[in-house]
Amino acid sequence: MSLKCETERSETWNEFGDGIPCVLGIDEAGRGPVLGPMVYAAAISPLDQGAELKSLGVDDSKALNEAKREEIFEKMNEDEETKQIVAYAVRALSPELISAAMLRRNKYSLNEISHDAAIELIRDALSCRVNVTEIKVDTVGPKASYQAKLERLFPGIAICVTEKADSLFPIVSAASIAAKVTRDHRLRDWTFKERNVQVPGQGFGSGYPGDPNTKKFLQISVHPIFGFPSLVRASWKTASTIVEKRCVPGYWEDDEEEGKRGKMEGWLGKKDEKPPKRNVWMRERAMKNVVTL
Repeated sequence: MSLKCETERSETWNEFGDGIPCVLGIDEAGRGPVLGPMVYAAAISPLDQGAELKSLGVDDSKALNEAKREEIFEKMNEDEETKQIVAYAVRALSPELISAAMLRRNKYSLNEISHDAAIELIRDALSCRVNVTEIKVDTVGPKASYQAKLERLFPGIAICVTEKADSLFPIVSAASIAAKVTRDHRLRDWTFKERNVQVPGQGFGSGYPGDPNTKKFLQISVHPIFGFPSLVRASWKTASTIVEKRCVPGYWEDDEEEGKRGKMEGWLGKKDEKPPKRNVWMRERAMKNVVTL
């Protein structure tokens, strides 16, 4: 995981359907957890294969147990007949990417991150020469403005953005399954790049703030100097509160010279839109930033 995000495609995604009209559905998994990636997925299927897609048993991933999700996802990857009915692509946004985006000086909300992930998946399908004529999207934020945004970007395609799309449209259900299973696998197989990370005997749980195993992991894995390992979304209030309580207070050089010491939470909190103060060394020498030559 890193600050880069690549689109990962199933075997038949590229040129899926050989030019016949297709419907594309989008959903995500892992929006709320404090641990692990948020995964966006798009699924595509021929418009005339709706009954066959539904017969696979697709549904909102939350309405299916883990075994059923795994069974359907395995068919999407291994069964030759199923691969002609549906293909998928995913974008896994790492905890580091999410935190870096949300904490940057110019505000970049989780809704905007989500919209951009969905837009990239649609663009990828079109660039892979899939004849997308309809798009169904599970909404993030106000559905009317989100749909208008997509319609401006993709004119000529019938687009529907609505709540509970993963329950209403089988193609969004398929995307929901791809997103959920991919996230579960990434979390289950997570390899820490940091050394000596403490993990409870029962593991770090689902990643949701209310999970007891997740709570325990957050309490024992925080480092007094370096904070949390990269599995943790540092921008989440759940994480920043622990950092403030458990980590060594931090301060900037300018704050020390001016008799002020900031807290560690200042590093993780939202920054205002004012430009940063110049370093004391530059001010003492009346030096200014050059913007034109």
